[in-house]
Amino acid sequence: MGDKNQALRIALALFCTYFIWGSTYLAIKFGIESFPPFLMGAIRFTIAGGVLYVALHMMGASSPTAQEWRGSAIVGLLLPAIGHGTVCYVQQTVSSSLAALSIATAPIWMAIFSSIWGHHITRQEWLGIAVGLAGIVLLNMGGALHGDYTSALLLIFAAASWSFGSVWGKHLTQPKGLMAAAVQMLAGGAALTIWSTLTGETWPAHISDKSWGAMVFLIVLGSLVAYSAYQWLLKNVRPLVASSNTFVNPIVAFTVGIWLANEKVAMNEYVALAVILVGVFLVLTAENKEAK
Repeated sequence: MGDKNQALRIALALFCTYFIWGSTYLAIKFGIESFPPFLMGAIRFTIAGGVLYVALHMMGASSPTAQEWRGSAIVGLLLPAIGHGTVCYVQQTVSSSLAALSIATAPIWMAIFSSIWGHHITRQEWLGIAVGLAGIVLLNMGGALHGDYTSALLLIFAAASWSFGSVWGKHLTQPKGLMAAAVQMLAGGAALTIWSTLTGETWPAHISDKSWGAMVFLIVLGSLVAYSAYQWLLKNVRPLVASSNTFVNPIVAFTVGIWLANEKVAMNEYVALAVILVGVFLVLTAENKEAK
C-alpha cells in the first residue's frame, strides 16, 4: 500500500511540474508586461517562500539549522534567482515557447554535472547529449534566436544553472520536507531583490489586470505548488526523472503561447524541439536502464 501511495505522490508531483510549469512561461510573459523581470521574480519567490515557511512552522516544523540554511540558500541562488531570473530577463525579447524550448536541455546538463559526483556517463547518454546540443545549434541557425547570441547564451546559462543546483542540492545539507523549498524560495527572492535594486528597477506606474493575474498564478501554482513539487521529487527520485518535465513543458508552452498570446513558432523551432527531445529521451532512458 505504501508503494502505491508513493507512486501516486510521484505521479501528482510530476503532473504539477509538467503542466503548471509549462504554463508559467506565458505567465512570466504576461507578468513582465508591467513588472520589471527581477522585481517580479523577487516578489514571486519572497511571498511564496514566506507563506510556505510560516505555514510549515504553524504545522509544527522545526526551524532550519545554520547549515541547512546555507545548503538551501545555495540552491535558492542557483535555481530561483539565477535560473528563473535569467529566464524572466530574456523573455523581454523572446517568446515564452522559445524560452521553454531552450530550458528543455536541463536533463542533458544534469547528466554532465552528475559526473562530478561520480556518475558514469554511458554511451547512450553521450549520444543524447550530442543530439541535444545539435538541437541547440539548430535552434540558433534560424527562427527567433537566429543571430541573437546573447539571448541564446543566457537561456543555456539559465538551464545549466538550474541543472547544477538541482544535482548539487542532493549532496547539500537541507531542511527536511518542504521546508527546503521554503528556504530556497526565500533565499532566491532575497537575491533577486538585491539584484533588482542594483539594476535600478522600480515599482511600475501601472499594473494591468493580466499582469496581476500572472503574478498570482506564479506565486500560488508556479511556486507554492509546482516548485515545491519539484523539490519533493528531487528528494524522492533521481534528478533526471525529476527533470523529465522538460519533455512536456515546451509542448505546453507552445500550445498556450499560440492559443492565448498568438505567438508564432517557426518550422525551424519545431524541428529543434523534436531534436532536443530525442536527446533528452536518450539521456533519461539510459539512466533508467543503468538504474535497473
